[in-house]
Amino acid sequence: MHTPVTIIGAGLGGLTLARVLHVHGIPAEVYEAESSPMARTQGGMLDIHDYNGQLAVEAAGLMAEFRGLVLEGRQAMRILDRDGTVLFEQGDDGTGGRPEVQRGELRRMLLDSLPEGTVRWGHKVTGVRALGDGRHEVSFADSGVVVTELVVGADGAWSRIRTLLSDARPEYIGEAFVETYLYDADTRHPATAKAVGGGSLMVPAPGKGIHAHRESGDTLHTYVSLTRPMEWFDTIDFTDPATAAARVAAEFDGWAPEITALITDFDTAPVLRPHYTLPIGHRWDRTPGVTLVGDAAHLMPANGEGANLAMLDGAELGRAIAAHPGDVETALAEYEAAMFPRAAKIAAESVRFGELLSGAEGEDVARTLIDVFSTINEAARAS
Repeated sequence: MHTPVTIIGAGLGGLTLARVLHVHGIPAEVYEAESSPMARTQGGMLDIHDYNGQLAVEAAGLMAEFRGLVLEGRQAMRILDRDGTVLFEQGDDGTGGRPEVQRGELRRMLLDSLPEGTVRWGHKVTGVRALGDGRHEVSFADSGVVVTELVVGADGAWSRIRTLLSDARPEYIGEAFVETYLYDADTRHPATAKAVGGGSLMVPAPGKGIHAHRESGDTLHTYVSLTRPMEWFDTIDFTDPATAAARVAAEFDGWAPEITALITDFDTAPVLRPHYTLPIGHRWDRTPGVTLVGDAAHLMPANGEGANLAMLDGAELGRAIAAHPGDVETALAEYEAAMFPRAAKIAAESVRFGELLSGAEGEDVARTLIDVFSTINEAARAS
């Protein structure tokens, strides 16, 4: 290409794309709305899978650096009943295909792998328009403008670049997380730390659940899952942390106190995280000079695949561009032809898994979940 690839969004997908392009000697410019790499907390733990996310890391030439980020033992997992009884437990012997890393450290690894100045911080997109012949103009809040021969939307669920390709907008799926943290858990909250164990915890029930991860050190990161309409959440004042936590905890009345302490003993104010999704199988007609990666392309219910898919999208797009020098349209068509069915398949699986977890009143959701994991483990041993 004669000009750098323009990437909108410095999340994992956009940065992986920039890194793979750099590996192949292709310049890229990444425009990010956030003012700096540390402008906000970058989320918690990610399990990076050997069948998609790790393939992207390999394509980026960063496998050694990635291994240095892995938190040992965090693939351990347990399922508890609401009274604290351990129903299922799986250790981490180091052979699993989903090592856990901190999202912020993974992002930093990618940022450090790029030439200085690749990411332009503080560039919030306010508009984008087609100029013809595959060229596009992107406008920013500071009145800056860039004209590019290839723009890639890596700008997440509410992508501005997606408007060039599709009228689809994310829709609320009827479920949200409420996120909390406990710090110094082993000393300040020993019963809760013991309940969570060394990796992840799931306590599922119809229409709700409590999920927690042990992050670096003895930090416990919790996602409280509730299947409720947005109007229900609108009645909770999340600007009053104590009241909000008490209202959420009330949905788990009668559960073991070491479990509900993940909500009530918060060290950070509860944060509401509604879940949105694009239509399963979301796609668009090939449009010259523009494409999407990650949530901008295929936002789906929370399933542990989002970051992995975004990174694989970025890696596959970067390799396609490198494989077709001077022929961007062939590269984009090749990338999209593989990405569309891959994303649709995982989105459909995510919906089915979500339905299993939601269950119906009276269903033994925990037993259903245990059966799923047991089947996965048997298949892994057989292979």
